[in-house]
Amino acid sequence: MNKQVPLRAQRDRVGLDMISRYADALARSLDEEMRKAYQPTEHKTLRRFNVSEVAELTGISPSNFRARHKDGSFPDVETDSRGHRTYSAEEIDQIRDIMFRTGKNGEAYKPGRRLGDEMQVISVVNFKGGSSKTTTTIHLAQRYALRGYRVLAIDMDPQGSLSTFFGFRPELDFEDEDSLTIYDAIRYEDRKAGLRRASMREVIRKTYFKNLDMCPASLMLSEYDSETANALTQVATGRAQHSIFAVRLTEALQMVKDDYDIVLIDCPPQLGFTTLTSLAASTGLIVTVVPGMLDVASMSQFLKLTTETMSVISSSTKRPQEYDFVKFLITRYEPSDGPQTQMASYLRHILGKQVLINPMLKSTAISDAGMTQQTIYEVEPKHMVKSTLERALKSMNSAANEIEAVIQNAWGREWHASSSTT
Repeated sequence: MNKQVPLRAQRDRVGLDMISRYADALARSLDEEMRKAYQPTEHKTLRRFNVSEVAELTGISPSNFRARHKDGSFPDVETDSRGHRTYSAEEIDQIRDIMFRTGKNGEAYKPGRRLGDEMQVISVVNFKGGSSKTTTTIHLAQRYALRGYRVLAIDMDPQGSLSTFFGFRPELDFEDEDSLTIYDAIRYEDRKAGLRRASMREVIRKTYFKNLDMCPASLMLSEYDSETANALTQVATGRAQHSIFAVRLTEALQMVKDDYDIVLIDCPPQLGFTTLTSLAASTGLIVTVVPGMLDVASMSQFLKLTTETMSVISSSTKRPQEYDFVKFLITRYEPSDGPQTQMASYLRHILGKQVLINPMLKSTAISDAGMTQQTIYEVEPKHMVKSTLERALKSMNSAANEIEAVIQNAWGREWHASSSTT
């Protein structure tokens, strides 16, 4: 009688080499798709904006645009096939400069830092994946760049999703030792091994987006957590030669503190040393939360653990950790969903004014744009259903404007976004 072969032994086994081939095949395919999406240059470029969009961004009325173009005080710009004017981000900045010099309430056209204002470093955080941290970070960064702020976006997630939005393929673009990422600016030096810490200026990359620079991430950033644990062991044994992790990003940002108004940090979905380093460098926090029971419960645990951990860090560094603001942004919100509406009300009841009034709606426009690593500010309007795109833009702009007012208040100014007087 033949022995039966166990079912498990009959199955095809999948080894690590096969998983590696899956990864390589996906990486090659994604790279090809990205190149197709960015033809003919194979690099991301920023579209032009119509007069209504520029009016919303600057606070200049369409009628004032017409008058200014007619009297020659605004520069000539391209027109589309229908004869309507369109503007590049650079031309929007030129117009903003003109209004700063000649318009009423000129300072409203230059909303960035003034003398005595500190650079705002804002971490977008939560314990849970899927709470739209990266989506929030990239949209806020682009919105504020279009509004005239000098913005730096930092990808602190080893997965590199924010970097991908900027047209990078982290698994391909940063394999070379000369391709520096944020990891190189906060890493621990090892002179014997020839490993040095890069300056922030070496890591920062100019982007296709006017007023917006970024620091990319790659999987190497995951090494930071284990290296930090080793560094802390050296501290405990008195052999430390490095500054503690809690100040490493703060130290890196000191070099560029006069170059930017706002720094936005996309944090990974866990409370490791990478997130703690970001939190310690921050002046403000945006906590993204999906209005569901499990998500809120996870956020509660995150806040508790964060408080306890940061308290220990503050004690050891003798630097009190205080923020200009901590705000909760409801994301992926569906107003027609009864349980979500109830949970949003619950959050507002418990946390009060710390919950932003304007939620970020769940939108197919955002997800569809994301398929080509774009945001709703980048995607060509003609490629979207008009009503769907307008709804998503209204939601995102409202949330961004509310956070902008919070930032301005931190600088000691009462502010309403797009409040320029023309």
